[in-house]
Formats: sequence, C-alpha cells, structure tokens
Amino acid sequence: MEQQLLHLLAETQSPAEAPRTHAEQQLKELYPNEAFPLSLCSIASHTSVPLNLRQSALLILKTFVVSSWSPSFDEFKGTVLVSDATKEQLRNGVLNIATSNDETDDRKVKAAASYVVSKIASVDFPDQWSGLLPHLLQVIPQGTLSQVHGALKVLSDLVEDGLNEDQFFSVARDLVKVVFDVATNDTRKSTLRALAVSIFRGCFATLDLVMDSHRAAVKAFADEVLNAWMPFFVETMKKALPVIPKEDEESREGGPQQEWRGVIALKLQVIKTLMKIRTVFPAVLSPQTPLLFSATWEELSLLQEPYQQMYIKDERQGRLEDADGLPYTLDFLVLEELDFMQSCLRAPPVRKELNNQLQASSGATGTAGTSWLTEVMKLAVTYAQITTEEEGLWDIDVNVFLSEETSVTANYTARTACGDLVIKLGEWLEHVAVEGLLVYTTTLFANTQSAWKSRESSLYVLDQLLTDFHDVDRKISPEMSNGFAEYVRYALQQDDVFLRARGYLVAGVLIRTSSDAFQEVGFAFMHQTLKAISDDPSDVVKVAGIKVLQDYLQTLPSAMVQPLQADISGALALFFASQDPDDLTDSDDLLVTLVETLRDTIRLDMRVCIAPESKTLDLLFTLASRGARNFQLAMLVNETFEDVASSMAAMGGDAYMRLCEKVLPTLTGAFDVGNLTGENFLTNLAADLLSVLAEHGSEPLPNGFVAATMPKLNRLLLTSTDGELLRPGTVAVKYMLAHDHKQMFEWHDQNGKSGLEVCLVIIDRLLQEGMDDHAAAEVGGLAAELVEKAGSERLGPYLLQLLRAVAIRLASAQQAAFIQSLIIVFARLSLVSAKDVVDFLAQVQIQNDNALQVVMSKWLENSINFAGYDEIRQNVIALSKLFSLDDPRLALIMVQGDLIVPQSDRIMTRSKARQNPDRYTSVPVPLKIIKVLIEELSSASGGARNLDPASAALAGADELGSDDEHDEDDDNGEWEDVPNVLELGLGTTKAELMAYGEGSGTGAGALGSRQRDDETQAYLTAFFRDVSEKNVARFSEMFAMLTADEQQKLSLLGQAAG
Repeated sequence: MEQQLLHLLAETQSPAEAPRTHAEQQLKELYPNEAFPLSLCSIASHTSVPLNLRQSALLILKTFVVSSWSPSFDEFKGTVLVSDATKEQLRNGVLNIATSNDETDDRKVKAAASYVVSKIASVDFPDQWSGLLPHLLQVIPQGTLSQVHGALKVLSDLVEDGLNEDQFFSVARDLVKVVFDVATNDTRKSTLRALAVSIFRGCFATLDLVMDSHRAAVKAFADEVLNAWMPFFVETMKKALPVIPKEDEESREGGPQQEWRGVIALKLQVIKTLMKIRTVFPAVLSPQTPLLFSATWEELSLLQEPYQQMYIKDERQGRLEDADGLPYTLDFLVLEELDFMQSCLRAPPVRKELNNQLQASSGATGTAGTSWLTEVMKLAVTYAQITTEEEGLWDIDVNVFLSEETSVTANYTARTACGDLVIKLGEWLEHVAVEGLLVYTTTLFANTQSAWKSRESSLYVLDQLLTDFHDVDRKISPEMSNGFAEYVRYALQQDDVFLRARGYLVAGVLIRTSSDAFQEVGFAFMHQTLKAISDDPSDVVKVAGIKVLQDYLQTLPSAMVQPLQADISGALALFFASQDPDDLTDSDDLLVTLVETLRDTIRLDMRVCIAPESKTLDLLFTLASRGARNFQLAMLVNETFEDVASSMAAMGGDAYMRLCEKVLPTLTGAFDVGNLTGENFLTNLAADLLSVLAEHGSEPLPNGFVAATMPKLNRLLLTSTDGELLRPGTVAVKYMLAHDHKQMFEWHDQNGKSGLEVCLVIIDRLLQEGMDDHAAAEVGGLAAELVEKAGSERLGPYLLQLLRAVAIRLASAQQAAFIQSLIIVFARLSLVSAKDVVDFLAQVQIQNDNALQVVMSKWLENSINFAGYDEIRQNVIALSKLFSLDDPRLALIMVQGDLIVPQSDRIMTRSKARQNPDRYTSVPVPLKIIKVLIEELSSASGGARNLDPASAALAGADELGSDDEHDEDDDNGEWEDVPNVLELGLGTTKAELMAYGEGSGTGAGALGSRQRDDETQAYLTAFFRDVSEKNVARFSEMFAMLTADEQQKLSLLGQAAG
C-alpha cells in the first residue's frame, strides 16, 4: 500500500486540478482500510522519502485521525475506523517520529508529527495513553538534542491544545519543573531554552481558564512557580547579546548568527511570558515591576546602536520566525520590550518611584529637562525612526505612507509602539510629558550632527502625543506651541522629503491642540501647506499637505479659511489630475483622504457646489468613480452629497433646481458607464446618490426630474437582482412619488405606460417570491407611498391586488427591514381607516391561513424592532387605532406573547439552544397590542432596553473600575487580579462602547436606549389615559392580564398624570 500512497500523495500536490482532486478522493476511499493509517505513518518515518511527501503523509494522517479516531472530535464522521491495536501502533509510531534521535531529520516533519500526537492525546490521554507524558518528561532531561527538541515540541502542542484543566493540574508541577530545568540550563541551545519558556507561557493560558473556579489554588501555584522563575527572567533580560552577525552570515546555518538568533529568541520568550503573567496575575507580578522596568529600560538602551545599524541605516530582514514558530529577529525583541515597558509604566510601584524622581528633578531644576522623562523620550525617538525598508516602500507608494499615517494598517512596528509609549506618558503626566519631549527636541534640533531621521522621529512622536491630546480635548500652553512651531518651520525648509512631510503633519495637529492665540500662526502654516500641494516636487509631501488641510478646515474660524475655498478645491483637482489613473486603482487610502479633505472644503460654504464655474461636485463624483468599490469611500461620498443636497433644499428658491442641473447628467450617465464596463459598484453608487438627491427634493420637483431619471431607473429596477442597486433605486422612486406624484403620474415610458403603471410593475417584481428579502427591503415604502398618493380612484382594482400581494409576501418574509417595510403599508392605511384594513385582510386567504392572522402575527412579533422615528410613530398610532376598533375578529387571533424562561441554572450551550428553542405564551391580538405600546412608551421616553450579556457586562464596567479605590491612579486597576468581563474584540461590544460614550441615559447614544421622542410619548400617554378612563375595548380586562412590570409602568404613568 505504501507505493500506492506515495503515488497518491505526489498527485495531491499536482498543479493540475483534475489529478489532484482524483487523488484526494482516492485517499478518502482508503480510509476504511486498516493498513491506511499505518502506511502513512511508515512513509513519514522514512528519511529516504522526499520531505514534501513525508509532511503530506502526516497532514493526511491528521485529517484521518480527527474524522475517524474518536467521537470526541468535532470533525468526526460517525464511524471509528481504527482498532485499538492499530491505535496503539500509531500512537507509538507518530511519537517516535516526533521525538526521533536522528539529528538530520527535518524540523518540519517533527512539527507535523507533534501536531498529530497532540490531536490523538487530546482524546486518548490519560486513559488510553497514560504513558505519554511520563515518556516526554523522561526524554526531556536525558535525551539527545534532537530527542529533547521533539519532546518539547510535542509538549508544547499538548499544553496548547491537548490537555484539559484536570489533566493539566495532575501534571502541572512535574511539567513546569522539567521545562524550568531546560530553560535555566546554560549548556542547552538557546533555541531549546526559548521553546521551554514558550511552554511555560502556554501554562498560563490554562491557568487563566480556571481562575474563577479555583482562584486560591491557582494563585498559590502561580506564586510558587514565579518565585522560582523570576531570577532567571531577570538574568536573561540582562544577558548581553552576542556580536551582530554580518549580513552575508544571516542565512547560514550554524556560526555566529545561530547564537545571535538563539539569545534573541530566548529573551523574546521571556518578555512574552512576563506579558502573559501580567495579563493573568498582574498583582503577583506588580512587586517585581520596578526591577523588570529597570532591566527592560537598560536592555533597550543597549540595543539602540544595533537596532539603528541593522534597520535604520541598513536594511536587514526582520519579523522572522523559525520552524517552531519562535520569532528570532531583533526588531521583534525591541517591539516586545517597548510594549512591556509601556505596560510597566502603569504599575503602581513603578509610577511611585518615577513620580518621586520626577518631583526631585523638577524641584532641583524647575523643569523636566534632566529627568528620566527626557531619557524615555530620547529612547522613544530613537526607535521611532523610519526604517530603511519603510523609507523605500513609502517613497514608491504614497498610499502605503498614508495607510501608516491614518492607522489603517495592521503593521504594528517599533515606530508605532513608541508612539503608544509616549501617548501613555501623556495620559499619565499630561503637560509634563509634552515639556519633556520639548526639552529633548530642542537638544536634538540644536545638534548640527543630528540625522534627519532623528528629527523626523521626534516630530512623529509629538504628532502621536498631540493627536491623543486632541482626542481628549486637552490643550498645550502657548509657550509649548511656539517652541514646537520653531521646529516645524525648520522641517518645512529641509530637503529631506519625509522630514518635510512630517513638518506639515505636525503643524496641523499643533493648531488643533493650541489656544486661539495660535490661529494666526496656524493660518500661515495653512497657506504654506496649500502652496506645497501645488508646488512641492514630492508626492509624499503633497499627500501629507492634503491630509493636514482637514485639521485647518475643522479648527480655524470659518471666516478665516473660507476665502481659500476655491484655491483648495483647485489644488485638489490639480493633484488628482496629475496622478496616473492606473496607480489610483489600488490607492484607496489616497482617494479616501482626497474625499475627506474635499468634504471639509465643501462644508465651508455649500453654495460653491452650485456656482456656475464650480467643478467641486465634478471632482467629488470623479473621485467616487475611481473608488466606488471601497465601502469607506462610498460612504464618505454619500455623506458629503447628503450634506450638499439637504443644504440646497433648505435654501429654497432655485438652489435645489441648480443642483439637479449640475448633477443629474452625471448620475444618470454613471448608470450607462457602469453597464458598459460591468462596474456594478459604480452603478450602485450612482443609485445611492440619486436616492439622496430625491430624498431631499423640493415640492414639486424641478420640471423634467422624473423624465431625466425614471427611464434608466425603471430599466435597472426591472432587470437587476443586485440588492445594493435595487434598494436605493426603490427609495429614489418612492421619494419622487412623495415629493411630486403629479409629475410621476404624468410621465410615460417609451412604451406609453404611465408612471403609475410603471410603479405597479416595479412593485410587482420586487414582491415576487424569488426576490431576495434584502433586495426588496424598500418595496413596502414605495407601495405605501403609491397607495397614499394614487388613492383608490386612480388604482381601482389594482389596489386590492397590490395589498394582497403585500400580505402574501409578508407571510414568507424573514429579513427585519423587509418585514417592517411591508407592515408599514398596512400601518399607513390603518391611520386613515383601520376598519377597512381589517375587513380586507379578513377576506384574503394565504394558502391555508387567513391573511388577518398572518399579517397581525408578523406585525406584532416585529413591531418592537422597528427602526426610524417616522416609521415607529406611524406604527404606534396604527396599532392604537386597531385596538380602539374593539373588533372581535382581532380578539380571536392568538399571537406570540411573553418569553417562557426555562427554570434551570444549567449553562445553555449552542447545541442545547438548538435542541430547546425559545418558547412563548400565546395571547390575543388586543393584549399584545397593549404590551407593544407599553414597550414603545418606555422607549419613547428614552428608557433602556433589555441588554444582551456583552452589553450588560459593558454597563457594569464602571462598577468594576470603582473597586480599585486603593489604587493610586486610574490605570492601576490593570495591575489588580480582576477578571476581564469585556471581550473588546467583539464588534457589537465596540459599537455599544462607542454609543455609550456619545450620550447620557436620555441621549441618542445611550447604551441600550433610544433617543427621547416627545411626540410619540405624548401620543401614547394620551392614548393610555383615554382607554383607561373610558375602558375602551375592555381595557381594564387587558390590564389585569399584563405582567407586574407592565402594570407598574402604566401605574407610574397614571401617577405622573395625576
């Protein structure tokens, strides 16, 4: 079988798809063969077999194991295909490969075998493989170099993936002892010692999982092991690096670079482990932080020269890892140590000591000039210098430069870490940090020997610090502003491109964080910036100038900058015209920056858009066409155009008409261009902008508006299946009807159909069962508008057909926005005649169900999720009118009531939740209407909604923070052993956190609440008072069936009214 498998394994790596797919299928067909896994293991064990096939054999074996070994695997296919005897052979076989004594065996093969071992161990250890860990713990102290490496790799995978909490704790002491002996043994290779430290770090991930349930035992264990490890950590951090290998030696095996790599890898793992301990047991590590901080600072001070030599002056390769996944390059080490230094700065013992030194220094000199603060600034400026690699990349592609400046890159480097370090100092020391940076910057610029990279770096660090100051509305003193302005002026006059660009960028943030007295200086910088955008020979400088214009436009008084509006627009147009269109294809960051600056320019005076000679909107649309695929850019263009359209509409007169004259040819032309080129994104963007224009339309619309837009809109709406096009297109037609139905109905298409007929055809297509809910999400609004504007006289028999079609589609609708859209049709009709709506629905059958039952069930189940103030208000009034009908047909319909909460304290997993879906009570329609309206009354008053667990945790964050009263400052809570209750990686949590910061409990951004709606609240208050006093529709009976919480809300309303 081995020869057959070798052939199939080779075929799986064929570049041709057919033989590769066939071989993969044949391998799966061999799964039931008892010899299959043993043959794969045998192939992997033979050093004579090509390396790629050995690795492939182990990869296939791993796939086989997780699918056919045990039901405990998530990937298990339902049948165990391996006998116990074969399992025993395989366990020993792959373990022998992983811990082979052959020094020539490839590490990649051992790593692959180790992964298979860890997978098997995850289900077989310790019951079926009790000897695994004892074997590893025996091999590691006594084995050869190759065996120890293999055993450590297996142990690493076991700790990471193969051991549960109980298994870990049963061997924790022995395991930690074994890796400690390897890590502290100076005679071992440094890379082996680094791997041992990495395993120790992995133990803390397991300890973190069980902290809550075994806090005392875990902390005692952590204290014990850290007391043993800490001297080794400090000693390793203080260990001197070997001589830097020459560049031509870096790629060789053995020699000086091997020890260089090994020591760096070991130091890196020590720092990573300390960072992990700080995350899990900050209070345990806190007393050691002054010593660790000092060691880190000392190390970083010593590494300045080698780092400069390798990355600032030369272009050595960085960010490299070995076959075991251990990073070993100097840039990685510096990055980790900068992060750890920043972390230590938040520890109470470190802050206390540094505060004492700072006070002593300030008391002696009156400034921070000779303090540790200046030294830290010097360190940050050194490591924040532009590397040779970055210099080359930015010089070739300004888009890469911009992505770094706008922090949209995932490339976290020593430069960005230095920015974070200085920001942290600014948060702690505020203006003292700025003073310390100014002192060092003065020294740096005064030294004629200083390189341009050092000067640029000092301004970069200042840029980061002041940007953070601006984010928290903190200003700097006039003396500091003027002091830094001097160095900005110097930078603007230099030949070095990146220093000059940095000067422009810092000038902008300086005006943002300075007092009003600095405005004249800022205006002079703005003039200089505008000149640079047109005249500077470097695109990097021009792009920096374009970006920084946003700072001036948003900060300086409008009266000061408005006279420059035309000049700015012209400069932007000239720059854009100078760019190669092909280069702009992948220049999203540049296009976004151009649109952002153009947006701020337009906002100075919206009237510029309709000036006869103005090309501002032409530039906006051209930028949009270049980057229509980019979601952020499309949103910015939409936002900008909405500002313009709403502004023109508010001006009245002929402003909106002139806007239409300018933009309609471009927008309708974009439909044709998009169709010809296949650029769906361009067509979609044009539809979005047209819907914005129609939404803010005048009443009536300018003559010819419908005729100019409907032919192409009609064609798109009747042929496209793209939801991103159909939704804005539908909205555009809806607003044309809303603003000028007369013009719409009088228009005829090329076939002679009236606008009314065209709208009916569009609605009919969007209501078809095959149409995606998302694509048809706006059809209800269009249908409601058509019914309202045309009336039964114009619609005739089509009215009932339309309403029937809406009801039928509502029965199968699933998407929330689409459901709301369809319900609004009946809600708006109910505002005029609720009885007619009930009468109509009662006569319609949808398959075996009555339409009244279907519509009311969907309506009341989804009402509480409605979005949009107008829609919510219309829905509330419609429901109140339906209740007041006191129609017995509604009383007979049972709909979903309150959630039935299961009486269990067991954790509900996803699988259990699927097996036990939510259950609800059943209540009559009138009672459900009252329940919905009570909830809407609470929401309209700005009351909080029910929060999900993540939101609840967020809301409780302040309470957690308040427990740290004994801490010396706000950051010290991070050094207490308080569990993290927030998962900030969750998009929902981030969004809610941002919303929480935007408003108070009654504001628009309050967490879990809706902005106060006085009009809806007043209506509902009057409604409940009326139905209560007059006992409308037997309200008193309904009140008795409400929950205690609902009754209390209404009782409080009655007390407030009384």
